[in-house]
Amino acid sequence: MHWLDWLILLATLGFIVGYGVWKTRVGATSESYLRGGNDNRWWGVGLSVMATQASAITFLSTPGQGYTDGLGFVQFYFGLPLAMLVINRVFIPLYYKWNVYTAYEFIGKRFDARTRLLTAGLFLIQRGLAAGITIYAPSIILSKVLHWPLSWTCVFIGALVILYTTTGGAKAVGVTHKQQMAVMFAGLFVAFGLIVWYLREHIGLVESLQLAGALGKTQVIDTSFDPSNKYTLWSGLIGGFFLQLAYFGTDQSQVQRYLSGQNVQQAQRGLWMNALLKIPMQFFILLIGVLVFVFYLFNQAPVHWNSANVDEMRRLEFTDQRAELDGSIRSVDPPGRPNEVLEQHTANTTIIATAATTWVTAHRAGQHTDNHQLTTALAEDARLREAYRAEVKAVLPSAEANDKDYIFITFIMDHMPIGIIGLLLAMIFSAGMSSTSSELSALATTSVVDVVRKERTDAQQVLATKWATVLFGAVALGFAAIFSLFENLIQAVNIIGSLFYGTILGIFLAAFFLKRVGGTAVFIAALVSQALILVIHFSNIEIAFLWYNLIAPLIVVALALLLQAAMPAIANR
Repeated sequence: MHWLDWLILLATLGFIVGYGVWKTRVGATSESYLRGGNDNRWWGVGLSVMATQASAITFLSTPGQGYTDGLGFVQFYFGLPLAMLVINRVFIPLYYKWNVYTAYEFIGKRFDARTRLLTAGLFLIQRGLAAGITIYAPSIILSKVLHWPLSWTCVFIGALVILYTTTGGAKAVGVTHKQQMAVMFAGLFVAFGLIVWYLREHIGLVESLQLAGALGKTQVIDTSFDPSNKYTLWSGLIGGFFLQLAYFGTDQSQVQRYLSGQNVQQAQRGLWMNALLKIPMQFFILLIGVLVFVFYLFNQAPVHWNSANVDEMRRLEFTDQRAELDGSIRSVDPPGRPNEVLEQHTANTTIIATAATTWVTAHRAGQHTDNHQLTTALAEDARLREAYRAEVKAVLPSAEANDKDYIFITFIMDHMPIGIIGLLLAMIFSAGMSSTSSELSALATTSVVDVVRKERTDAQQVLATKWATVLFGAVALGFAAIFSLFENLIQAVNIIGSLFYGTILGIFLAAFFLKRVGGTAVFIAALVSQALILVIHFSNIEIAFLWYNLIAPLIVVALALLLQAAMPAIANR
């Protein structure tokens, strides 16, 4: 990487971290450290909410999702505006009325300490896992750029975020989100503009979308009602609604963000801002991935997006050739098959480019466009990629063979100009810092306020939360070690959320709307609901994970009502 890229990257990150530390360097109180100080205007709340949700995964995995599957993933967010409506009308007024530090503190006041502890515990498991992913995602970038081992890169990134978050708590998280969002928006628009500029030699923007549409990449709405299909209109509106309701209404990493608003009205306006901007932002990121797909129709793409694996395969080939020449005993089987796959892939990319050019020529001439040659070549491309991944698994059993999350970063490193690479890396790191710091702050606050509860002075409360931040940072680093097992990081985040959010949401719905239901009934119903969701998921029953967010709260609410009616004396305890 060029020195100018390093300068832009380090200067951007250094300014954001330094600004956060400087703004919160003195006078930390439990009010500012745990809740953010209650001084944010609506636009600050909105940007902070968006920055918390827009992790590095958003800018690594979502373009890869657009590249491979098209724009359909945006349906996942269709339930978000409806969720914002409910949260603004029900959740926020009650949180401010009860003057709570965490969402789970409200559950304790409504039910009992046992239900509060269960809800907080489910959050800590879910968000702790998710924090591991948000550390792992930017580590992919730095390990690729610096050629560091991925595990050590995770430790480096995690230590940086822990240090930054521990210094200023929720206040530092909030004051840096504005700068981080500015970097993110700048990076997105620059990336989009440059991709369109690169494509001009072959195809215009409108033609690019028409070609992508002919190949099935621009279909946004899928009206089929198939429970096994992850992204449809119905799963987005119904399952997505409940997931977004749980995430924004009960996840402390988000609740903490709008509890920092000056009052109820400022918090509500901030969430409306998020409702208006989130879907267009996700659509735009997916669109960038679709345009990268079109770009690689005319330009040779690597057979495997993780260049570290390709380099290691070549190294083993070279080692084997040297061993044959000097007659020494070979310790590694010759990876001859990968070379064959690579040669076939190179030849096939020429066919793809020719077919794409033929399509554009026919389209501009007003002639019939035949997709057969292009779709056949793309099917062969997919087969060859899978064959190379199989070779990677065979030759490098300890390596990460899944490479979809490397698509966008590979495009950046291979094709973006000097200076812009640094900006786009800063964009991804800013997103990683914003989401991870929010998560660690929320985890620490929840553990101190809801789990390890004891009488403390104001200074002791701040100190305990700082130590909890360090602890959960270490736990997140441990979780980060397992996430190479997932095919796509953005899906991993949503799957983990869906496993736990439904039950948490059911507890909150019971607290808000079932006035006569007691804590014991809700506690038992929540345990049953969580157990059933885990059984459904790990028994491979064909139900898309978004539906968990509908199934779980229905179980909690229905079973709590049944238990309350059947055993009123016990259920009210």
